[in-house]
Amino acid sequence: MPQFTVYRNPNRTTRDRFPFLLDVQSELLDELDTRLVAPLARLADLPSPPITRLMPVLAVEGADYVMVTPQVAGIPRRLLGEHVADLSSQRHEIRAALDFLLTGF
Repeated sequence: MPQFTVYRNPNRTTRDRFPFLLDVQSELLDELDTRLVAPLARLADLPSPPITRLMPVLAVEGADYVMVTPQVAGIPRRLLGEHVADLSSQRHEIRAALDFLLTGF
């Protein structure tokens, strides 16, 4: 499964808040049954502007979404929904957000 792929969130409970899930796990670990994903929330739905270094704004299907980096989670790969986008062109912002979450730098 390619890193930086965006999937439609199949979970009815969280889909309204997080319409998409961004796969941030390395392809070197494809044999694992789980994937590390970051939820994407609509920028317009946030109560205040995001800390962009931690929560970059990413375009998906013509709209702006925020990578909610503090809420990364492992989910079974079989639960990933439909593939909708490839954000590998924004890998630097995504990796920087993950690095900031983990190291503070």
